[in-house]
Amino acid sequence: MWTLYGLKTCDTTRAARKWLDARAIAYVFHDVREDGLTKALVETWVKRLGWEKVLNKASTTWRELPDTEKSGVDSKKAITLLLAHPTLVKRPLLDHDGDFTLGFRDSVYEELFG
Repeated sequence: MWTLYGLKTCDTTRAARKWLDARAIAYVFHDVREDGLTKALVETWVKRLGWEKVLNKASTTWRELPDTEKSGVDSKKAITLLLAHPTLVKRPLLDHDGDFTLGFRDSVYEELFG
């Protein structure tokens, strides 16, 4: 089963969904803001991908955080931030039975779905 994590309003997430839909690939969409995140899920992402990749420091949410929240980020603090602000997750995040792909590029998805 494929699960795509992202935001309905995110252009990159919309592009990934459009790509999947155009190829009739079945997946479940999980809006991180509306559907929320669990600590276990975020911990798994951070453990497998590294907090530096999962935490989107280019996001508007990150830029709007107070400097005190942005300083001294490590794995534990990243998990806390991601749970408090799900929009900090790099999007989209595609999960296929525990294999994760971050972001969207046609070439990467072509390779994944052959």
